[in-house]
Amino acid sequence: MSYSFFAGFYDTLTENVEYSARAKYFCSLLSDYGVNGGLLLDLACGTGSLSVELAKNGFSVIGIDSSEEMLSVAQNKKFSSGADVMFLCQDMRSLDLYGTVNCCVSALDSLNHLTSEEDLLKAFRNVSLFTEDRGIFIFDMNTLYKHRNTLADNSFIYDCGDVFCAWQNSLRDDGCTVDITLDFFEEQSDGAYERFTESFSEKAYSPETVKELLEKADFTLLAEYDELTREKPEDNSQRTVFVARRNSRK
Repeated sequence: MSYSFFAGFYDTLTENVEYSARAKYFCSLLSDYGVNGGLLLDLACGTGSLSVELAKNGFSVIGIDSSEEMLSVAQNKKFSSGADVMFLCQDMRSLDLYGTVNCCVSALDSLNHLTSEEDLLKAFRNVSLFTEDRGIFIFDMNTLYKHRNTLADNSFIYDCGDVFCAWQNSLRDDGCTVDITLDFFEEQSDGAYERFTESFSEKAYSPETVKELLEKADFTLLAEYDELTREKPEDNSQRTVFVARRNSRK
């Protein structure tokens, strides 16, 4: 998905994310496993808000995303903040870095956009390839509960002043995949509204499947947490945070 129009309003629609607190949370988890700096990969970085905050916490950050429009916004944030971040336009299924990183973070259900186990395994294997031995991989994913109960076949309306957004979901028969359509209505200078549409899908995976795919990619799953906590996920958790370690190649 290119997020061609969505990119311009992504930050407005996600202003409740609190990227600074989220970055501190990820950094505290990394510290728990002995990672307190170095080169960090922000996988599917979007408009770069988390990348910049991670850099403020002492990491040299590589942010990758497949959307040129998202990365254009991210570059502006990099220049205005002076953050130590390099942005690359790449698909996480065909990642190609110049060397290895100490750790990798992927936030805000980015990996749910991979709607087949084959593609998710490709992403895991690419992260594995470019992560140092015993490096840490932390990512969050939407849960099956969220897809079946919160997103499901529901619709949401967002009025953000500059744009009006109608968010419509459709849960597939598999009970895991949600097809999402975003209709944006932007007011023009003459008072009329122009409509733009973005469509994409997200799939939720069981924790057992995530663990199995991580192991196939030479990772060991270390922990699972409810979002932004150190608590175990509940039956009604919306996102699960996974912490994995890259196995030694020897």
